[in-house]
Amino acid sequence: APASLLFLLFVPSIRFMNEGYFFMKGMFIYDTHNFIIRLFTDKTLALAGVFTALAIVGSFLSFPVAGSKCAPVQHIINILAAVTLGPWYSVGIAFCASLLRNLLGLGSMMAFPGSMVGALCCGLVYSICHKLSLTCLAEALGTGILGGLAAYPVAVYIMGITPAGIFVYVVPFLISTIAGSILAFLLITALNKSGVMAMIKTTH
Repeated sequence: APASLLFLLFVPSIRFMNEGYFFMKGMFIYDTHNFIIRLFTDKTLALAGVFTALAIVGSFLSFPVAGSKCAPVQHIINILAAVTLGPWYSVGIAFCASLLRNLLGLGSMMAFPGSMVGALCCGLVYSICHKLSLTCLAEALGTGILGGLAAYPVAVYIMGITPAGIFVYVVPFLISTIAGSILAFLLITALNKSGVMAMIKTTH
C-alpha cells in the first residue's frame, strides 16, 4: 500500500513526460487544445505499485560493497518496468523504491544512482528498438558505468564518504546489474513464451 500511494503521488510528472507536451488538471491529462486524452488507469498504477513493492522486498537479497548495497532484484524490476510500462514509469518506480528503501533502513543514498540511471537507459532503449537483449545491455551499462560514476558525488557530497577513486563504484554496480540483467532476460523470455507478458501489456 505505501508503495502504491507513493507512486500515485509521483505518477503525474511521469505521465506528463510520457505523453509529451501536455499538462495536468486534476487526475486528467490534456493536450494543448484542452482535450482530455487519457485518464490514469487503475491497472497501470497497480502494476507500478507491485513492481515498486517487489523492488523493496528484493532489497533483502543484497550484499554490501564500498558503502553501497547491491540489489540485483532492482535491476530485474527496471527491465520489467521498461518493457511493460515504459521509460518514465521505470524511472518513477526506481525512485519510489529507492526512497522507501532509505526510509525503511533497507538501503543507502546509493540506491538512487544505482537504480534510476539504469532504469532510464533501458527504458529509452526498449522504447526505441523493442529488443530485449539491447534493453538488458543498456541496463547493465547504464547502471554499471553511468550509475557507478554518478554514485561518486553522492558518496562525497551527500553521504560524507571519501571513496578511493571516481571509478570505485563501477565494478560493484556492474556485478549487481549484470546479475540482474541476465535474470531479467531469462525471466522475460520465459514469460514471453508462455504468453504472460502479452497479457500484462494488454491490461493497461
